[in-house]
Amino acid sequence: MKVNLQLKHAQHLALTPQLQQSIRLLQLSTMELDQELEKFLMENPMLEREETGTESPPPAPARTSGEPEITAPEIGTEWNASESWTPEEGPAAWRDSDDEPETFQQASSPITLVDHLSAQLRLMPLNERDHQLMSLLIAHLDESGYLQASLEDIQAAAPEAQAVEPDELHVALRLLQSLDPAGVGARDLAECLSLQISALPGSTPGRTAALALVKEHLPLLAAHDFTRLKKLLGTDDATLRQAQKLITGLNPKPGAAFVQSETRYVMPDVIVRKTSGKWVASLNRDAMPKLRINALYANLMKNGRESGSSLTSQLQEARWLIKNIQQRFDTILRVSKAIVERQENFLEHGEVAMRPLVLREIADELGLHESTISRVTSQKYMLTPRGLFELKYFFSSHVGTETGGAASSTAIRALIKQLISAEDRKNPLSDSRISDILAEQGITVARRTVAKYREALQIHPASQRKVI
Repeated sequence: MKVNLQLKHAQHLALTPQLQQSIRLLQLSTMELDQELEKFLMENPMLEREETGTESPPPAPARTSGEPEITAPEIGTEWNASESWTPEEGPAAWRDSDDEPETFQQASSPITLVDHLSAQLRLMPLNERDHQLMSLLIAHLDESGYLQASLEDIQAAAPEAQAVEPDELHVALRLLQSLDPAGVGARDLAECLSLQISALPGSTPGRTAALALVKEHLPLLAAHDFTRLKKLLGTDDATLRQAQKLITGLNPKPGAAFVQSETRYVMPDVIVRKTSGKWVASLNRDAMPKLRINALYANLMKNGRESGSSLTSQLQEARWLIKNIQQRFDTILRVSKAIVERQENFLEHGEVAMRPLVLREIADELGLHESTISRVTSQKYMLTPRGLFELKYFFSSHVGTETGGAASSTAIRALIKQLISAEDRKNPLSDSRISDILAEQGITVARRTVAKYREALQIHPASQRKVI
């Protein structure tokens, strides 16, 4: 066996604890950063918040929908977060008078669909058996108010001691379907809509045709095949138009109104204002944590009373944290300024003027890595007169133009939305026609791309947008 001794040179990147912390803080949202700081403040006595004497305003609530824009109040030359919020009145205190009994006002809990139906059930003059069966069905409703389980499955799942007959369940279901909201307890969309139509007065225009449509021809109605529908129903345009209007006014998810959606709060990191004719980005001071070294412990160490103790390392950690937080906001501001410089047309004219922008363009200008730009633009928000936007919203791919330039996908989506909103609903624009119109404006977009952008906007195809 021959043994050889060889030397090899290799390079590798070692992430120091300080650098690891810097990267971690950069990718956190403002709300997550505040939560992280609370842990540091509890664990490190060398770190404390500065006392400003005033409380920071609460963050603004944001939509949980998947759209990039989050609505916010329009601002003028100066933004004050507290102006968007009205102080809540405190709860009523205990009363103690000769004329009124003692009362205490408490915040009411949100009413669920089950609560709403159960309250109606308690008022119905039914025997205990019928109450039990209806409660059993109510427990099987989904959030939209539909009965997803079949009556056979519900019957089979009942305990042997409480054997359920099929006729009993059918009666209980009819009683359930008579409750508010109309359409609750339906087993599919057609039944849900027909229950709502049946609850309308008999004199409602288009009621008879609408009932026939949802019971027998719902797929044809969804496809807007009005020619076949008129032939099958033996009706004219006016009646079919009345029926369609009635159906589109119904609620396909009657239980959705009782679903409590979670509110997501967003604090803008950057505020953009127009000053002296120029768009300027600045940090939102209310979003920046105000930290400092604890003076008492720092003096003890300075005087040598705590030298060599664990406070030495905690002091260093506190300094690192303060420095990394400052670097975090400095980086956010640098990136935001670069974005604003490139998207001034958007700030002036809206989405149709958005220019194409990629991460590499900002990274090259600022001398940062693309991954750093990606972290900075994720979950960081910019407040502008046009609304509140996540920084990554300003980045989009490009489509070539006949003049050799480029248009952003965001601008093209906005143009498609404008064209469709202005179309003749009796003769809606097809994807091919939209592609041709864009080509006339010098923007080359394939029909498939138009369809993709239209679907991203949650707009139906032309056949489903057509009206009679």
